[in-house]
Amino acid sequence: MSHEPHLDAARQSLLAAREAIRLELRHYPTPVSGCDAQYNHLLGLRGSISAALASLDAPGFVATPRTLEPTAGVESR
Repeated sequence: MSHEPHLDAARQSLLAAREAIRLELRHYPTPVSGCDAQYNHLLGLRGSISAALASLDAPGFVATPRTLEPTAGVESR
């Protein structure tokens, strides 16, 4: 069973959520003060969605007994 359809569905949902937030921010009433909690919350959600999208596209690191850190060199025996 392939995991790609599930990842694609997650990506599409995140893109739709990001677009909905973009539209909400675009139509948010002005002026916006720096302490507007709802506006700041929307900005935080947008950042979280962007981070989730980046995480879906980033290659994962799988630790093995020979290389426990992503920056470690290759051990030869």
